[in-house]
Amino acid sequence: MTTYTAPVKDMQFLLQEVLQVSEAGVPGYEDLDPAFTSAVLEEAGKLASEVLAPLNAVGDHEGCVLENGVVRTPTGFKAAFEKVKEGGWTALDCDPEYGGQGLPYIMGTAVGEILVSANMAFNMYQGLTHGAYSAIHAHGTAEQKATYLPKMVSCDWTGTMNLTEPHCGTDLGLLRTKAEPQADGSYLITGQKIFISAGDHDMAENVIHLVLAKAPGGGEGTKGISLFIVPKFLVNEDGSLGARNPVSVGKIEEKMGIHGNSTCVLNYDGAKGWLLGDLHKGMRAMFTMMNEARLGVGLQGYAVAEAAYQNAVAYAKDRLQGRDVTGVKNPNGPADPLIVHPDIRRNLMDQKSFVEGARALTFWGATLIDRHHRQNDTAADGLIGLLTPVIKGFQTDKGFEMAVQAQQVYGGHGYIEEWGMSQFVRDARIAMIYEGANGVQALDLVGRKLAQDGGKHVMAFFEMVKAECKAHDGDERMKPFAEALKVASKQLQQAGMFFMQNGMKNPNAALSGSYDFMHLMGHVCLGLMWTRMAKAAYTALDAGAADTAFYETKIATGRYYMARQLPACAMHLARIESGTDPVMALPAEAF
Repeated sequence: MTTYTAPVKDMQFLLQEVLQVSEAGVPGYEDLDPAFTSAVLEEAGKLASEVLAPLNAVGDHEGCVLENGVVRTPTGFKAAFEKVKEGGWTALDCDPEYGGQGLPYIMGTAVGEILVSANMAFNMYQGLTHGAYSAIHAHGTAEQKATYLPKMVSCDWTGTMNLTEPHCGTDLGLLRTKAEPQADGSYLITGQKIFISAGDHDMAENVIHLVLAKAPGGGEGTKGISLFIVPKFLVNEDGSLGARNPVSVGKIEEKMGIHGNSTCVLNYDGAKGWLLGDLHKGMRAMFTMMNEARLGVGLQGYAVAEAAYQNAVAYAKDRLQGRDVTGVKNPNGPADPLIVHPDIRRNLMDQKSFVEGARALTFWGATLIDRHHRQNDTAADGLIGLLTPVIKGFQTDKGFEMAVQAQQVYGGHGYIEEWGMSQFVRDARIAMIYEGANGVQALDLVGRKLAQDGGKHVMAFFEMVKAECKAHDGDERMKPFAEALKVASKQLQQAGMFFMQNGMKNPNAALSGSYDFMHLMGHVCLGLMWTRMAKAAYTALDAGAADTAFYETKIATGRYYMARQLPACAMHLARIESGTDPVMALPAEAF
């Protein structure tokens, strides 16, 4: 069985020494002193390692079952869900007006990573609920908020998002689900939705579905779509549960991974729903949930890789195979442990340097969201909008790759189910697909986000990177970081110039390179994070920090990323500058 331990020390380093949250001047951050954040993360880690992680394999093996219209979750899930609720973990960063604890988003992000690493499929039940909560909180009427949010904050009721239909996924303009207006102001929703994560289960009293549908008069395409609140059980005026709404589970999808999460086909047969937000403006309201979900999925990418990495390290230190070519390291045993071999070290360093860099990027992104929501910082909002497809697309691509590399450390045992590494690989795979497949994230980045608001957000990003490099002029210790970052940033800007010079006359010239641009920007982002982390580590060492090994390890890991991973930027630039011809050379019939 696999195990998991929350990386609290690394998280504390980011919060307190890199991001310096308690001194950041963001309302609510003044309470995030080291003792407080450590206590929260330690408690979350205890819940994760003792309760959730042991259920990870159980959920994978048992899956969810549909019995006479009732979805049964795996053994132990319901009791664990009650523990999560009792601890207030579902309410961590929610509005106190509706029963939340009101902590900043950054704390919800840090705790979220811990819970995802321990049991990704389980955490999705509350994760989807948080997204639905956010959409209702942002777009709901006062009555809707009062009716639904307190129960969703506590997770007595959970939430879902219903977009996809059998014939349309990304192209939501094709959806067919209908909403017929009624005299009392409600709508009757009819249609079928598929791939609905946490669509139904036995762990909550009610499930609140947010459903995209077309009401009369909306016209064609996405402009005609509205968003509706459709509860599994209707809610009476006094808040008690009423009749069962005619929404039913057609089946539970048989999936490659995340078996512990009930991914449902939902049939709406004239189910009663209420408009959320403005009529025919449903995509705007749904994007509140989708953007949060995309950041959450980006977190899943590295959080699963973290769990896989921890187990790969333990195996590499324990498994005896071969002898160190430079000299025997385990003279009392028949062989040396795997970790002495350079290729195993390369494998583990790939994983370690990615996970720690991605954590830093995600945490920084969370602070941008806090700055927007708590200070109305429009520049922070523009920057996180630019970074969202990078965090989602790059981190889930690389997270899956790192889970595969962790599996590789085990050799043949990694391919055997009882060792648990296969589950990490299978679970991580979905993150590249849902909440907008990664190819769509790349198109969003290049086709929309780069030019948004006249390109000011990407220019601000370039200026930020330039300032970071300049800040370390004359510091020989920081030279491997600043110089490598400067080169990578220029390559990213060169790619952007190629799009500007060629994309207008031939859009395919930009779109053919969009995936490479997403990865190029992802590497630059992690290079920026490693530069900041290295500076914080040197600062701690200069101040006489007691745990010198931690900071020296951090610096060495960062140097590895700059030397071994950042050079991939040159490859991505070369691909981009090859243009559209190699990509589009073959006619469709030649495939």
